[in-house]
Amino acid sequence: MHISVSSTALLASLAHILTASAQDACPGALTPSYAQPVFADGWTGSLVAKGLTRPRGMQLDSQGNLLVVQQGVGIVHLQFTDGGGTCLTLAKKTTLITDSVLNHGIGLSEDGKTLYASSVDAAFSWPYDAEAVTLGTKSTIVTGMNNAGHSTRTILLSKKEPGWLILSRGSAGNIDPLAEDKSSGHSHLKAFNIANLTASSPPYDFTADGRILGWGMRNAVGVGEEPTTGGIFTVENSADNVARSGTDIHATNPGEEMNFVGTLASTENQGGNYGYPNCLAVWNTDIPNIGSMTVGSQFAVDVTDQTTTVTDADCEERVKPRLTFEPHTAPLDVKFAADGSKAFVSFHGSWNSPIPVGYRVAMIDFANGQPVAAADSQTAAVDLFTNSDITKCPSACFRPAGLFLDGTGRLFVSSDATGEIWILGPTSSTTPTPPATSGGRRRARLPRL
Repeated sequence: MHISVSSTALLASLAHILTASAQDACPGALTPSYAQPVFADGWTGSLVAKGLTRPRGMQLDSQGNLLVVQQGVGIVHLQFTDGGGTCLTLAKKTTLITDSVLNHGIGLSEDGKTLYASSVDAAFSWPYDAEAVTLGTKSTIVTGMNNAGHSTRTILLSKKEPGWLILSRGSAGNIDPLAEDKSSGHSHLKAFNIANLTASSPPYDFTADGRILGWGMRNAVGVGEEPTTGGIFTVENSADNVARSGTDIHATNPGEEMNFVGTLASTENQGGNYGYPNCLAVWNTDIPNIGSMTVGSQFAVDVTDQTTTVTDADCEERVKPRLTFEPHTAPLDVKFAADGSKAFVSFHGSWNSPIPVGYRVAMIDFANGQPVAAADSQTAAVDLFTNSDITKCPSACFRPAGLFLDGTGRLFVSSDATGEIWILGPTSSTTPTPPATSGGRRRARLPRL
C-alpha cells in the first residue's frame, strides 16, 4: 500500500497524540520504537515491558505475576503494579531460571506449585513457590524430541482433564520425509499422563510413549483447550516454497491451519493423519487441477524426496483443517476466552511471502466448542491488534508470539522480535471480559461486555 507524505505525517501525528494520551491516563506508560499499533474498536492496549530477549511463551502464576520464556536465555518473573484496565507498570523483574536450552513452552499445574518448560529435546518440571519466587530441583518429564528444523515444543496442561500434559513436536525442515512415518514421532501432537509422576520417575520417551492426538502436523506451535468442552485445537505453520504440477504456487498456497483433535476425555476425532508432508490445505483456488476442491481441501503437492506417491484422492482421506488461514502468516499461539466465545490467535508474520502478511493478533468466534465460521471461510479471523503500516514489517513492527489471558479477560501478547510484552483489553471496563462479536478479517466492532 502506497502512503503519501501527508498521510504518513497524519499517522505520525495521530501516534504522537495517542502516546501522549496513554501516558496521561497511565503514568509510566511505555512507548514502542515503531508506529503505535492499531486496536479493534472497543479495545485498547499498553506496552508494559521492554528490553527482554526473544520473549515467547507466558504464564501467570498464583500471585498474578507473569512468567516469560526468553528464548535461549531462560525464564523471567515480571511483577506489575496494576492501575486497572490496561494500565500496568513493571515494578520488578527477577530472573527465575537461567538455562539456554529453554526456547518456548511453559505451563503451570492447576495448583500453581509445579512449573513446566521445554527445550528442543525435553520437557522439564520444577517445584515452584510463587510467593517466595523460588524453584526446587528440576526433573525431566519427557525426552526424545530432538530434531533439526523446528525446535519449539509447546506445552499445554489440561484444565478439563487435570494430570495430562500435551506436547507438540514439529518437522525436521520445510518438507520432512520422516513425517510420512507415524512411528518417527515427527510432526506429532501427543498427550502424557503425568498425574502420578514423582521426582524419581523415569521420563517418558516422546516417540515410544504417550497418546497420539494427531500426526501429519508440520509445526503446530499453538495448542489450546476450549474451556466448555475440553476440545483441543492447534494452529499450524504450513509449508513454504510449494509447487503443484510444476507450477510455483507458494505466494498464495498452502494455507495455515486450525485443526481440531478431539478431547482428552474421549478418543473420538483423535489420532488421525492431518496430511503433512504430502497433503496441504488450499487457500487460493487458482491452482492447477483444482477440480471441485475449495478452501481447506487437502491437495497433493509436488515432492521429490518422499517415499510414496500421493494423489488428491489420497489427500481427501486426511483430516481437513477446521479453519484455514492466509499463507505465511505463521500462527504461533491460540488461547480461549473463559466462556468459550472467542479464540485469540497470534500471527507472527511472513518471511516467504512476496508482501508482508500476518504481524497481528486476531479473534475467532466460537459457539458450542467449535468455530462459528464454516470450514471454507476466509474471514473467520477478525483483526484485534495490528501494525499501523505492515510494509514496515518485519524490521519496524511488533511480531506477536505468545499469548496469555488473565482472569479478567485481558490478553498479554509477547513480541519476540522487539523484546516486548503488550496487554490488551476492552475499553469500557477496568475488569474486562472477553468480547462476543462476529465478522470477517476486518477491524472488529464494539464488543458487548
